[in-house]
Amino acid sequence: MFAIARTAALCAALISLVCSVAYAQAPKPSKPAGIAPAARIEGVVNINTATAAELELLPGVGPARARAILEHRKAKGEFKAVEDLREITGIGDRALEQLRPHCVTTGKTTAHRPD
Repeated sequence: MFAIARTAALCAALISLVCSVAYAQAPKPSKPAGIAPAARIEGVVNINTATAAELELLPGVGPARARAILEHRKAKGEFKAVEDLREITGIGDRALEQLRPHCVTTGKTTAHRPD
């Protein structure tokens, strides 16, 4: 009886070890579509005049979010303040805090990726 219990315990330990190794090696999920990686930029983006390509320089802004910003701007007019970006689906407080240092509502877009 003791041998059976010991064998069962060893089998359970072996299964646990195999599962933990398999989990550690499993591919990690990628970011959802439309979310760009947070890349470092220098300068600012005027959210009232920027093109889709210029908006995509912003951290967390990919093609889908850039399109949403452009569509919002076309439908409702210029943004009065950077905080108005919260009206865009998918831009909440946390995303806004990442965007705020890089966005303006007046002046030229000067943003670029550093070499």
